[in-house]
Amino acid sequence: MAIEEMKVKDAFRITPSHIPDNRGHFFEAWRLSELSAVSGQTFAVRQVNYSVSRRNTLRGIHGTTLPPGQAKLVTCVRGAALDVVVDLRVGSPTFGLYDTTLQEAGSGIGVYLADGLGHAFLALSDDTCMNYLCSEEYVHGTMVDIQALDPAIGIPWDTSEPFIRSAKDAAAPTLAEAVARGLLPTYAQARASYRTPVPA
Repeated sequence: MAIEEMKVKDAFRITPSHIPDNRGHFFEAWRLSELSAVSGQTFAVRQVNYSVSRRNTLRGIHGTTLPPGQAKLVTCVRGAALDVVVDLRVGSPTFGLYDTTLQEAGSGIGVYLADGLGHAFLALSDDTCMNYLCSEEYVHGTMVDIQALDPAIGIPWDTSEPFIRSAKDAAAPTLAEAVARGLLPTYAQARASYRTPVPA
């Protein structure tokens, strides 16, 4: 598999190698030792989530306060989505920057987001299902919501159709408003939370 750091620091795109035969194909989606070697972090899975979305559903931008934080490995397992990572860590060298990944079921492409990064996606087909492997169990009241249509971030959603959104996402503050209200983690907090790999 190929693991590359994205434009957002501490976010990684994982592209598996497919092995075809007469039955179909096989691939390793990710391997902890390889992800740890590239990212400098270990990733213990403590919760697994799925979301199922209608076409043109826009979810996010969602992050988590520190502590507890919540690193994620996100993969599309049905349908297709434009997946987006946004750096929400105040003081980060890539603060406010985003990067996108086209995720399609069957491709096996995954995106790893370290603590402090935000995630959003646009469902490109009906019945799009996203799988989230999470490093921490969800704690009520710790989610950070940022406006996905914030022009200062400038994510190119590239659709003329109206979005399907939750009321909470539609009312989320802009990045600047979140900074002013002290809602966001700092880069130093996030980096301090990252687990170092266990020696082989």
